[in-house]
Amino acid sequence: MNILGISAFYHDSAACLLRDGKIIAAAQEERFTRKKHDFSFPTHAIDFCLKQGGISAADLDVVAFYDKPFLKFERILETYLAFAPHGIASFLQAMPLWIKQKLWMKDFIQEELKFQGKVIFPEHHESHAASAFFPSPFQEAAILTMDGVGEWATTSFGIGKGNKIHLEAEIRFPHSLGLLYSAFTYYTGFKVNSGEYKVMGLAPYGRPLFKDLILKELIDLKEDGSFKLNMKYFDYCAGLRMTNGHFHKLFGGPPRKPESRVTQREMDLARSVQEVTEEAMLRIARHVHKITGQKNICLAGGVALNCVGNGRLLREGPFENIWIQPAAGDAGGALGAAYFAWHQYLENPRVADGRNDSMRGSFLGPEYSEAEIRDYLEKHEIPFTRLADEEVAGSVADLLAKEKVVGWFQGAMEFGPRALGGRSILGDPRSPKMQEQMNLKIKFRESFRPFAPSVAAEKVSNYFEMKCESPYMLLVAPVKKERRREMTAEEKKLEGIELLNVKRSEIPAVTHVDYSARVQTITGMQHPRFYQLLKKFEEKQGCPVLINTSFNVRGEPIVCTPEDAYRCFMRTHMDHLVLGNFLLDKTRQKPLGKDTDWMKEFELD
Repeated sequence: MNILGISAFYHDSAACLLRDGKIIAAAQEERFTRKKHDFSFPTHAIDFCLKQGGISAADLDVVAFYDKPFLKFERILETYLAFAPHGIASFLQAMPLWIKQKLWMKDFIQEELKFQGKVIFPEHHESHAASAFFPSPFQEAAILTMDGVGEWATTSFGIGKGNKIHLEAEIRFPHSLGLLYSAFTYYTGFKVNSGEYKVMGLAPYGRPLFKDLILKELIDLKEDGSFKLNMKYFDYCAGLRMTNGHFHKLFGGPPRKPESRVTQREMDLARSVQEVTEEAMLRIARHVHKITGQKNICLAGGVALNCVGNGRLLREGPFENIWIQPAAGDAGGALGAAYFAWHQYLENPRVADGRNDSMRGSFLGPEYSEAEIRDYLEKHEIPFTRLADEEVAGSVADLLAKEKVVGWFQGAMEFGPRALGGRSILGDPRSPKMQEQMNLKIKFRESFRPFAPSVAAEKVSNYFEMKCESPYMLLVAPVKKERRREMTAEEKKLEGIELLNVKRSEIPAVTHVDYSARVQTITGMQHPRFYQLLKKFEEKQGCPVLINTSFNVRGEPIVCTPEDAYRCFMRTHMDHLVLGNFLLDKTRQKPLGKDTDWMKEFELD
């Protein structure tokens, strides 16, 4: 039985194909169109999934869309009516697409796919919950979903048992932890639905000076984790902005202009909202534990991408085990909708083994054979060296040890926002200059942004305060004290961005200013070639850790094809590119000509 899951029309559109309850393929539309966070109908992602499954749309049994359009339309209408006439411009902008297309989603899907079968519409948070529980390793678990907004729900919790999920309670729009965080993303000058992780990365440079003000004026956070926002300060219900004049007056000025200098004030705002968010996550988790009595918890929704909060939940929360959907945002809704159809709607059984999830490491996207990569390289007369299988790890380990930056293109593309070793840029974490160099010369992004370490799973406790695996880079943990370097008296006087250049540990390039790291663990079963590289680097250099950042530059999605990878390689200061078994050296490449002007768009002040 073939089930297609679809998410579309908000942000991060995606598709997923399930066959007899197993994931065949899943991918985001942005990877094919090269438009970051592409929200359009995922035609390319659907085509890929069907091709991967060796079927056409006519062979599908069920199509599942990730939310209920009529319920969402009800919320939008009621919200506009409540705030009228304020927000008329936003209303007029939104309505044509709803009336022309979104309200007729079933007809639209059937027409687009040339499919006349069953189309079902789980609620948005049901799709998130299904994506959290059904692929998890647990036969029974509490479920917590948190995001900006679905139809009405913004936060929900419940229980998953066997092949059923049941959501027990929810918090409704306009009260939303995700939208509170997005308001500060907007106010600190970053893009909503895309820059939230920048706020999280900026937070350790700041002080929680505004935390009490947020808790006093913006959010009424109860002991059980329930909350209400003071809508006097927000404009997202009816306007095209997140915040308003009252918000700006409360925090002493207008929002930061995008691309302008980030000041200590933005760092303090980021730290403050991050601490409020973590406190809310912990209180909600304690309440969910008390009500459900479960020892395991599964998370999804955009807020579940807050890996700092997840790390605290793991260390300080009441649950023994935590599992987070790697595509926790709206893209994962496609996967959740498909799983919902298979288990909840069609009532097919489910047995989890308690240890392994069914996400296949989240390597669910396109994969390219050696012949396909060679054809591309030879067609475009690109110089390369072919390495034997046993040579790849050793050669790349040697390059990394010389502080070379290497593009790493191996196997299937990742599903979700993180590069996990399929489409990655790698570096030596021991190099003190690597963080700033990779940010500015490779990624063309803000220098304050931290990089994640990938570590051989069995060595994670040697470097980080973590005893569990973290395959999806969704948990932040402290660097072990014995790996840290004590700051000098002079260094302790530094504040804000001045802290960036202080060497804080044996692996400074992946140690954030608060001695934390967003850890990814790698096993030989999950990703054999990447694991071999980590082991070879350890063998040669005594360190089983590498910098792993996504293979893209600011403003672009992660690369999908060999061509995407080569263009990104040539437009940055990357030194080498490894496409499968093919090693490319930048010094041997011909310039891209006019395309090099593209770099100017990404250079920062």
